[in-house]
Amino acid sequence: MSTPQPSPKPSPTPAPRSGGDLVVESLTALGASTVFGLPGQHALGVFDALRRSALRYVGLRVENNAGFAADAYARSTHGVAPLLVSTGPGALMTLPALQEAAAASAAVLAIGSQVPSAGVGGGRHGYLHELTDQSASFRGVVKSVHTVRTASQIPSAVAAAWESAHSAPHGPVWLEIPQDVLLAEVDVPPVTGLDAAPKEPAPRPELIAAAADRLTRARRPVILAGGGVVRAGAEAELLALAERLRAPVATTFGGKGAFPWEHPLSLQSWLEDRHTTSFLEDADTLLVVGSGLGELSSNYHTFRPRGRVVQIEADLGKLESNHAALGIHADARAALGALVEEVAARGAAGAGAAADPEADDPEAAVRGLLARVRERLAGQHLDLEQQVLASVRQALPDGAVSCWDMTILAYWAWSAFDPRGTNALHSAQGAGGLGYGFPAALGVAAADPARPVLAVSGDGGAMYSIAELATARQYDLPVTWLIVDDGGYGILREYMTDAFGAATATELARPDFAALAGSFGVPAVTTSPGRLAADLSAALAAPGPSVVVLPARLRMFAPTHLTADADA
Repeated sequence: MSTPQPSPKPSPTPAPRSGGDLVVESLTALGASTVFGLPGQHALGVFDALRRSALRYVGLRVENNAGFAADAYARSTHGVAPLLVSTGPGALMTLPALQEAAAASAAVLAIGSQVPSAGVGGGRHGYLHELTDQSASFRGVVKSVHTVRTASQIPSAVAAAWESAHSAPHGPVWLEIPQDVLLAEVDVPPVTGLDAAPKEPAPRPELIAAAADRLTRARRPVILAGGGVVRAGAEAELLALAERLRAPVATTFGGKGAFPWEHPLSLQSWLEDRHTTSFLEDADTLLVVGSGLGELSSNYHTFRPRGRVVQIEADLGKLESNHAALGIHADARAALGALVEEVAARGAAGAGAAADPEADDPEAAVRGLLARVRERLAGQHLDLEQQVLASVRQALPDGAVSCWDMTILAYWAWSAFDPRGTNALHSAQGAGGLGYGFPAALGVAAADPARPVLAVSGDGGAMYSIAELATARQYDLPVTWLIVDDGGYGILREYMTDAFGAATATELARPDFAALAGSFGVPAVTTSPGRLAADLSAALAAPGPSVVVLPARLRMFAPTHLTADADA
C-alpha cells in the first residue's frame, strides 16, 4: 500500500504590476538611483510603483522647485535626473524650471501623467486637470516631447527620452503617460534589458585641422570657455590646449570653474567689463568653446570681434547664431582633445617680435587686464560688497558646491567668485527665473549628502522657496541657505532707479526669516557683515540644513557695456 504524498504547495501569486511599475523599472534599468517630484491624482500609478522599487524619492513641495532640484542634480552628476509630476497644473508648474534646464543644458527627464486615454486630445471631456494639448505647452521649452498610449510602449519611450536628454547638447525632455495606462495591470516580465547610449557629435577632421592651423599661426590667441566645457567634463583638455598655445582664457558665467581661477593665463569671468570685452575683441583668433555668445557672454551684445572666431558648440542651433565663425559642431571634450593633438606649441615669452609685447608675453597681458579691472572697481566704493563675497568664499570649504539665485550677490559671484573647482557653482543665469538657489542646492545635496552645499538668495527669491525648508528638514539634507535681506527685489530696484529715477513695485514685506526657519525645525541665525564668515562656517560645518540671514543692502558694480570707453 503506497503512502499518500502531500499535495504540492501552490506557487505564490506574483504581486500585480502596473504601467507605473514599467516606468520605475525602466528608469532603474537605465541607471537612475534618485527621482524628484510631487504626486497628483493622475500620476498615482507611478508613485505607487516607487514603493516597490529601489529608487530613492526626494519629494519637494512645489513642482517648479522639484524641477530646479532635478536640474542641479543633473548638472552636478553629469547624468539624467528623473522628475515625476502630475497632469495639468502640476505639469505646467515645471515649465520655468525646464526652461532653465534647457538654457543650462541640464538633462532632466520630466515624466508627467495625462488624463485617461479617452480624454487625450479632446479638451472637452471634463476630466480634472484636462488640457486640449498638454504636450504643446512643452514643445517650445524642452529638447524633445514623447508620448505613450499603451503600457507596452513605456520602456522604449522612457529609453528614447533618456537618450535624448543625455545626448549632446544635454537638455530637458518631456514624456507623458495617461492615467489609465499607468494604473493598468501588465502581464510582462520586469524590465531589465534596456539601453540608451547618449550620442555625442564628433568633430570633423578637416575643421579641426583648419582650426588648429589658425590657432597655431595666431599672434594673440584667446579662449572663451562656456558652460559646454563644464557639461562635457572637458576641463583637462581646455587646460592642456591653453598652456600649449599660451592663450589667455576667460570663462562665461555658465562656464565658471572650467579653467583654474588663479592660473597665470586666467582672465577670470569679468565679462560685464569693457576692458575684458576689448581684450577678447583684440584677439586675432578667438576660440569660443561651449558658448553661443549670447547676451551675458557678449557683454549685452556689445562684443565686436576684430579677428577670426573659431566656435565649438554641441548645440547646432547656437553655432554662428550671433557671430560669424569657423563653426565646429562637436562635443567640447572631443573637439578640444583633437585640437591639443593638432596645434603646435607656442614659444616662451619674448619669442615674438618686440612690436607686440602683449602677444609676446600673454601672462603679462593677463596681469595687466586684471589690474585694470581692480582699478575700476576700486573707484566705486564697493567695499561692503567685496567683503561679503570674500566672507562667503572664506567660509565655503574647498570642494563644496554653491547654488545662486537671481540676486545682487549672485551677480557679483558670476564675475568675481572663485569656485575653486570645476562644476562647483550653479546658478539660474541661463533663463533667469527667481527661486532657483535653495531647491537647486537640495538637488546637489541629494546627489552627494556627504558634503555641505551653500544656497544664496535674496529675500525676494527666498519667498519662492520657503516651503522647501520642510523638504530640507524631512530628508536632513546638508544645505546652508544664506538669505541676503535687503527688503525687496534689489537688482530691479537698481535697474528702475537708474532708468527712471525711482523704483516701483520692488519693496516687499517679508517674514522674520530666522524665526520662520526655526518653525520648520531648521537652525537659523541672523548675522552681520563682520560675523558672516564665522556664522557661515559654523552653519556649513553642522549636520543637516541651516539658515543664515544677512540684513544688508548691496549694490552692483557699475556696468561698462553701455559705451565702448566707459570706465566708471
